[in-house]
Amino acid sequence: MLEAEACGVAGAAVGHADAWARVRGRLKADLGDEVFSCWFAGMNVEQIEGGTVWLSVPSRFLKTWISTHYRDKLAALWQAEGPAYRKVEVSVRSAMRAKVETPARFAAPEAARPASAPAPRAAVPLRPVADAASARLFDDISSPLDPRYTFENFVEGASNRLALAAARQVADGSASGVKFNPLYIHSSVGQGKTHLLQALTHRLKAEHPEMRVLYLTAEHFMYRFVQSLQTQSALAFKEALRTIDLLVIDDMQFLHGKQIQQEFCHTVNTLIDGARQVIVAADRPPVELETMDERVRSRLSGGLLIEIGAPDAATRRSIIERRIALTAQHMPGFSVPDDVIDFIVRNVTTSGRDLEGAVTRLAGHNQLTGLTLSLTMAETTLKDLIRVTDTRRVKIEDIQRVVSKHYNVSKQDLLSSRRTRSIVWPRQIAMYLAKSLTLRSLPEIGRRFGGRDHTTVLHAVRKVEEMIGSDEALTQEIEVLKRMLEA
Repeated sequence: MLEAEACGVAGAAVGHADAWARVRGRLKADLGDEVFSCWFAGMNVEQIEGGTVWLSVPSRFLKTWISTHYRDKLAALWQAEGPAYRKVEVSVRSAMRAKVETPARFAAPEAARPASAPAPRAAVPLRPVADAASARLFDDISSPLDPRYTFENFVEGASNRLALAAARQVADGSASGVKFNPLYIHSSVGQGKTHLLQALTHRLKAEHPEMRVLYLTAEHFMYRFVQSLQTQSALAFKEALRTIDLLVIDDMQFLHGKQIQQEFCHTVNTLIDGARQVIVAADRPPVELETMDERVRSRLSGGLLIEIGAPDAATRRSIIERRIALTAQHMPGFSVPDDVIDFIVRNVTTSGRDLEGAVTRLAGHNQLTGLTLSLTMAETTLKDLIRVTDTRRVKIEDIQRVVSKHYNVSKQDLLSSRRTRSIVWPRQIAMYLAKSLTLRSLPEIGRRFGGRDHTTVLHAVRKVEEMIGSDEALTQEIEVLKRMLEA
């Protein structure tokens, strides 16, 4: 009697396994290899009982996506296998294991299976989310860190004190709980965002080696995601991201592409919902990331937002003195006169990176020419840097605001696809000013004006330049706009 019952259980398990194999085959045939690999390769059948098929996936994101887009299809395919399969439920694997006390019912218990009976075919084996392959992929995903970017080398000042305190709080408190989630730091170029993010990453890796901390630039994230699609390893890539303890994303403004932004949003949601830390840096606040998906902007805006401003005079002097001291370690006897330091403090005002570059230039000229550092040499050597620094003060947001007001159009009109003359001309003027007064590239300007191609920006710039040469009134109008922006 027991032997017959055991054979019945084993036969049912084989039948379920065959049904699951057919369902998988039809999914792959209907949806294609790439879609199947992305969404269904990691799906297992945990249990079939009372007409309900319990399917499990390794992450909440996969559960939500499959339930929203493919649940009806899965139910239809299972129902086509017979009346024993009436309903489909999808759950996250870890939660599923807690709910189901026994393993998948495809295999009869060892004690009940006759010795002569062949072992039934099993479903796809359960895999731990963070296995050795995932760990290797995690290490491969990470962006490189600069060993110089530590908290000890960061110059604190009034403009960055709050951001520094928040970064230290996260670094010192991550082992005991998430404090600010997400933490969003924004500033213009060269104010120390990357330094802070990498310093935080260095600290956590050194003091909490058991934590999985991932530092990525947005461009690196995009590259790895596209690569995973090309190599059909997207599921492994997503699982690796969702098993980390702390995610750090730098240069968020460069994250482009609808599918990539959706994947980033799902990753952030999964990590935050799991009480794991997310830190993001960009050159402007989330609300001004016009090309970013609205869900991404909303999620990022829900955390702690901190702006790093331009360094004040005291901070600029500290940065210069720190750089001089570091340079002197490699160039014994190197020093900069006080009047030259004062000159740099007064004239290089917007970027810590430019301040360090000024000292590097002076050291290079001193070493290569053998001439004594003087105020005259500094004025000659740094004139290009000072001019670039002045140009960087103008932001594209400022240009859009001033042009909108001057021509009585809204900023939304400038970013829209409307082609009326009253909109196109101010838009072209704004693009021309963005190219003339900022260091943004043509593709970046295009993205900031509603996701336009760089050739559209180039056409606008050339058209305005041509008209300026022959239209005196337009030339004066452009000068008025420039004075308004540079005031």
